[in-house]
Amino acid sequence: MNAFRVSVRGKFGDLDDASRAALSSGDAFDTAFTERGTFTCDGSFSVFTFRVQVPAGPDDDEDDAGLAALAALDAYGYPYEVLRTVVTDMRDIKVRRKR
Repeated sequence: MNAFRVSVRGKFGDLDDASRAALSSGDAFDTAFTERGTFTCDGSFSVFTFRVQVPAGPDDDEDDAGLAALAALDAYGYPYEVLRTVVTDMRDIKVRRKR
């Protein structure tokens, strides 16, 4: 798989009622890594984990993936502060198949 999986742990800024309603509707509320990105967050909408899968080109590195993940997060338009970012290069993952 030529992709990066990026997890961004953060905390929301002041969310308006529409943002809270959108987050609680479940459209982007999931645990899967998708190209659009998904959120998991606590019931108070204070902290979150954002998971996104970023396609990996031959010359792309973890910094490129991190910037693409933040762009995907920005696309939602919610105010946030990043606490931690973890990037996994799926090209480096070896799958051991049962024989």
